[in-house]
Amino acid sequence: MRALFFFALILSLCGGPAVGQDYADLKPTPPGILGPRERAAINDAWLAERLDTVVPAIMREHGVDMWILVAREYLEDPVMATMFNGTSFHARRRTILVFYDQGPEQGVERLTVSRYGMGGFFEPAWTPEDQPDQWARLAEIVAERDPRTIALNTSSESAFGDGMTYSQYTELLGSLSGKYRRRIVSGHDLSTQWLETRIPAEMERYPEIIRLAHAIIGEALSNKVITPGVTTADDVAWWYRQRILDLDVVPWFHPSVSIFRQGTADELRGDTVIEPGDMVWTDFGITYLDLNTDTQQLAYVLRPGEQDAPAGLKAGLASANAVQDALTESFALGLNGNDVLQKARARAIAEGHEPSIYTHPIGFHGHGAGPAIGFWDNQNPTYHGNDPIRANTAWSIELSATLAVPEWGGQEVQFRTEEDAFFDGSEVRYLDGRQTRFHLIESGN
Repeated sequence: MRALFFFALILSLCGGPAVGQDYADLKPTPPGILGPRERAAINDAWLAERLDTVVPAIMREHGVDMWILVAREYLEDPVMATMFNGTSFHARRRTILVFYDQGPEQGVERLTVSRYGMGGFFEPAWTPEDQPDQWARLAEIVAERDPRTIALNTSSESAFGDGMTYSQYTELLGSLSGKYRRRIVSGHDLSTQWLETRIPAEMERYPEIIRLAHAIIGEALSNKVITPGVTTADDVAWWYRQRILDLDVVPWFHPSVSIFRQGTADELRGDTVIEPGDMVWTDFGITYLDLNTDTQQLAYVLRPGEQDAPAGLKAGLASANAVQDALTESFALGLNGNDVLQKARARAIAEGHEPSIYTHPIGFHGHGAGPAIGFWDNQNPTYHGNDPIRANTAWSIELSATLAVPEWGGQEVQFRTEEDAFFDGSEVRYLDGRQTRFHLIESGN
């Protein structure tokens, strides 16, 4: 089975990319980097659209009349942290946000129980000189509106819906009468959907953000950065850090660089020097315009006289592409993350692959809100995969395929890939293509 699969892949490789035509440019031209004023203007426009459209939709979907967020300075709720305008970086002292659904005609009222209006997106609803007790003022607002349900961000299932600290929770409860305490529900679903939902304006820009990440990877996995026999894995990782610092964007994690080498069972890292014949793997992500990227790609260091990677390595990358297809074509509304995991694995295994799937949502956070689709160390259903797959969500299609490489004496090699994509409710599409061929690094003669 394994041998037949290998030769079928080699034949497919002769005509170009093994799977599909949605492959990424390995050396793309990076988009221009915006200055802080331009970034703030874009983020504020997105925030306005999100508050006007996403909040009413999710509150009505879940039958929530009032949603209350509470955060203290430098201890922001994960949701509230995405609701600051371009010049408001943190909560001030204690910031309380209140959403109250007045119905489709009047819309959702947005209040902040603080001195500050948060860039005009929320109406200030507290004057300390008139009512020194902030909690008492919140209780007045609740009683005046008499909501049937009050959502608070407390959840045992997800950190994204669990942003209210214990002290703030207990003080809030102490300010409310028993009548309103009995109406409290978890804000888990609201938090998840606010964070995971991508709006059209964001999706116009998201491909550019992925393109920027791809361009940086294209530089890193080239002779501009790597001199075989000299450059170490750590040298490349720290080059990434310097490059994104120079570009005025930030990493959301420290870049990873590993070496896979013929005759060495374990991947090599740290101060290991990159040599001809190595396969180099990288995992890299940035945050720009408050959105994240997460990408894993592969390079091959040509031996003297070689023009391309060995056929066995190319077959391994093609196998990973096929597992990507099995996964992305398993997405469907009505399924949850665990359903998609089991469906994709069953198809990939039936096609002769050895998959490991560990895909996650992406957006405001690198490992974003929403259902997990497997974990690298657990391919079984988990409670993290219980949330439904929803439309208008972005994903890091993260997985691997393991294949024996004939040119390496039948050595089992794991081919790890990760590319960012968007699910519109009907299909998954890659935001800036996906890798279907190796980055090639010259080693000289």
